[in-house]
Amino acid sequence: MGYPAMVRGEPEYADQVPRREAYEAAHPDTVITYHGKYWKAVIPEADGSTEINRYTLEALLDKLESLGADDDHSGV
Repeated sequence: MGYPAMVRGEPEYADQVPRREAYEAAHPDTVITYHGKYWKAVIPEADGSTEINRYTLEALLDKLESLGADDDHSGV
């Protein structure tokens, strides 16, 4: 997938790579990207998409994993 081994300011990033890969495998429509100071996930919806931003990959994955399958993602 070409992930960097380390992201400046987030030394724990490498520990989250397997978790990210597992999430992406289970949710192939969700796009996770790094934007220099924060991580962003875009979750496609029937009427658009939901965006979630967090400063660390761990926090982003925590939020994504906490969303239920029936959650409408409002208030994210």
